[in-house]
Parts: sequence; structure tokens; C-alpha cells
Amino acid sequence: MIIFEVLMLLCFGAAWPFSIYQSYVSRSHKGKSVIFLWIVWIGYIFGILNKVVRGLDYAVIFYALNLIMVSIDISLYYRNKILSKKEG
Repeated sequence: MIIFEVLMLLCFGAAWPFSIYQSYVSRSHKGKSVIFLWIVWIGYIFGILNKVVRGLDYAVIFYALNLIMVSIDISLYYRNKILSKKEG
């Protein structure tokens, strides 16, 4: 059932705004695993590809939203890494 998939994506998606906020305000990449972020990013890509191949439904929207949030967090990781080098 799609509802359980959407609920799972909503639960995962609820954590990303907090992670993004923390990355933005801390201006530090320490304590973040960019490898973990990329693995999650790839997982969301596979989720979207599954929906494209097997038939689109509204769950793909939640995969896409989560993908966008992880992409923002990855971008902030690299921004913060550059900022750390400038300060160091």
C-alpha cells in the first residue's frame, strides 16, 4: 500500500529540515558524514526510478522532496567545509 510508503517518507523527511537548519547555522562540517548523505541521496534516486519504471503515483513527490532536502544538506556540507578551510 502506498500509504505506508508515504508515511515512511514523511518520517524520514521530517528529520531533514532540522539537519539542514543545524548545518546552516553551525557553519561547520564536523560531525556530518558526507558519505552517509550521498548514500541516502542515491537511495532516493533509486526510489524515484522505481516509481518511474513501475508506475508513477503520488509517493514520488515525497521521494523528490526528500531528495531536494538531502541535496541542500550536501551543499551545506561542502559550503561549511570551504568556510572551515578559510577560517583555519
